[in-house]
Amino acid sequence: MKSFNFDNLPDVRDGLTRKERIVLYCLYKAQKELNGRNVPTVMLYGRVVEYLDITEQELQTILQRLISGNPASDD
Repeated sequence: MKSFNFDNLPDVRDGLTRKERIVLYCLYKAQKELNGRNVPTVMLYGRVVEYLDITEQELQTILQRLISGNPASDD
């Protein structure tokens, strides 16, 4: 039987996927530690890979989707 990957399934509450939610969580935590300053992408990636097996390109794609206001688009 084929297993289903729930990481890319949008949540009905806000349309965010699990991966997007983790990226936002890590970004929030890093910004708090840096007193509201911008978080370098490399620093964010280092924190995200502690939770997810994700490539740098996947992170860039997620960040672009979040910035554009179009989360959970069809990949």
